[in-house]
Amino acid sequence: MTALPAEVDVLIVGGGPAGLSAATVLAPHLRVLVLDREAMAGGIPRHCGHPPFGMREFGRVLRGPDYAAALVARARAAGVQIACGVDVTALHPGPAVSVTSDAGPARIAARRVLLATGVREGSRVERMIGGEKPGGILPTGALQGMVHLEGRRPFLRPVILGTELVAFSAIMTCAHAGIRPVAMIEEGPRATARWPAALYPRLRGIALHLGTRVLAIEGRERVESVLIDGPAGQQRIAADGVILSGRFRPEATLLVTGHLARDRATGGPAIDSAGRCSDPDFHAAGNLLRPVETAGWCWDEGRRVAGAILADLRGAPPPAPESPSRSAPLPVTLGPGPLSWVVPQAVVLGAGAFGHLQLRVERPARGRLVLRAGGAVIAGRRIASRPERRILLPLPPDLPAGGGLSVTLEEG
Repeated sequence: MTALPAEVDVLIVGGGPAGLSAATVLAPHLRVLVLDREAMAGGIPRHCGHPPFGMREFGRVLRGPDYAAALVARARAAGVQIACGVDVTALHPGPAVSVTSDAGPARIAARRVLLATGVREGSRVERMIGGEKPGGILPTGALQGMVHLEGRRPFLRPVILGTELVAFSAIMTCAHAGIRPVAMIEEGPRATARWPAALYPRLRGIALHLGTRVLAIEGRERVESVLIDGPAGQQRIAADGVILSGRFRPEATLLVTGHLARDRATGGPAIDSAGRCSDPDFHAAGNLLRPVETAGWCWDEGRRVAGAILADLRGAPPPAPESPSRSAPLPVTLGPGPLSWVVPQAVVLGAGAFGHLQLRVERPARGRLVLRAGGAVIAGRRIASRPERRILLPLPPDLPAGGGLSVTLEEG
């Protein structure tokens, strides 16, 4: 590994689509270093041996590993230095980060730090699933790594928990390895992914159980069966593995003991509409901000936040919270109802990295989404959505200074 510099202009933590796209935008103008703890950069797409990736970024459909390699190649061609096998262990005001690698511990200072550490899937413990603790229980990411990076087949007839888009990616990974899932389990009354995705498991001969809970995973050394409870009552499904999909959480371990404020709803850093954290020397982009978005969405978001960083370092920063000559950020709050989180959590006048509020609901809901400032309605739109689906509320070009913003879903 090339020796790490002691100081750079912009340090990016995470070499997935958001981090690499931001680095590519910044590198022609600044010294940019990307750190990634994996042996190779590229993020989650590197583990996904199936399409579709890349239409927005490269104008053609790519498999995940090819897409990841293309992002890395584009970043290197722009002059980005990428260091893999490096763990960031702490964030410091300044800004600076502590790291460790085969070369030992080090500290790297920067003018700005961009956090793009991505997302992780919820564990069995977080889902409160009972039973034994046998082998053969894997999140989708681990399954994809085994199949596409290691050429391994960890089971033959697993059960898949979840029906969001990543769960359907798990089906494609299984098909690549000759694995035939026996069932797909969804607690809600409908599949989370948009129609016609729910047709896909049936086309592949996979039983889709809606409105069904997993009561226990059974087996001693290996998974032997899964006990479920659904519309037909309790059933026992013979299986030799379980794929845990969904229940995503931002990979925000660095924030647990650090000085940056976290948003309680998303679990990621609280940011303003310039992508800045509570310490404005730190920015964040990609799936660290929410659970979970597509690679293309994260790529675009990384580019937009990079534009805000570049403007900041060129001396044209968006209004800063501590600047008495500028308006303070307008905090965004959610009204009572099914709305579960919002990104960004504050809006700065004139900061254009985020031209919209992104929201999700915790249960299926429909109605009118309303944005208010000081009690006055300034924007709105009708929605009909389920959990894990993207909801966007564009921000109007003119916002009142002072006060705050609130978002409410008026159901009906």
